[in-house]
Amino acid sequence: MPGILYVVATPIGNLEDITYRAVRILKEAGLIACEDTRQTRKLLDRYGIHTPTISYHEHNEAERAPELAARMLAGESIALVSDAGVPLISDPGYRLVRAAIENEIRVEAIPGPSAALAALAASGLPTDAFHFAGFLPPKTGQRVKALEALAEERATLIFYEAPHRLLDTLEAIEQTLGPRPVVMARELTKIHEEILRGTAAEVRAQLAAREAIKGEVTLLVGKAEAPPPDDGPVEEAVEELIRQGAARMDAIKAVARRRGLSKREVYDQLLGK
Repeated sequence: MPGILYVVATPIGNLEDITYRAVRILKEAGLIACEDTRQTRKLLDRYGIHTPTISYHEHNEAERAPELAARMLAGESIALVSDAGVPLISDPGYRLVRAAIENEIRVEAIPGPSAALAALAASGLPTDAFHFAGFLPPKTGQRVKALEALAEERATLIFYEAPHRLLDTLEAIEQTLGPRPVVMARELTKIHEEILRGTAAEVRAQLAAREAIKGEVTLLVGKAEAPPPDDGPVEEAVEELIRQGAARMDAIKAVARRRGLSKREVYDQLLGK
């Protein structure tokens, strides 16, 4: 009988945040697959967990996933952990989960801490809908395009960001999304936890005055406001967007999205059908 793949969430900083169930599973599993065995060892030592570990990270997961799947097919249960938080969320693990599913191996998620959800809960921004977008592209042009694609999302936006790119990202948010409320959550659950609130420009000004920015960063941006009612002729709406600089196809898509229509319906109205 095959073993089980446990996808185990671990603390994002404070080691007390692990669940009783996660500790039990880590003790009972035959093997723990770790993003960094040295980092995970700190947690295992804290709770007296002596289960063997094996490295599983972005540089070896293509080769290691089939190996671990074979071990589970042979009856061994494996716990997958990342350095912090929920595996697969901007961390390795997707290939292993897919390999398990393709081999009809049971996959169980052991829920726990998540930087994205912890930041959202403390942000003061709307929580009825949110869009987690992971890390934005490191290059300026690609970063701006990614933000432009999210500009009309009527949901709180959540990003992870490297501290050395934080100022550039806040500048891109200011230029692309305007003066929306922004929350920067840094080092959540750790000794130096910090949450800054304001517009992108205001948060950036506070951070720019520092000698250095360190730690794990989660950025949140307030949702787009609902556009005003747009019930005029479709042709005028499309032409107005084109005058503002949008390509014709992008203008058609935008009008369709705003009015809850398909692109074909917008085309038909433009053609007078």
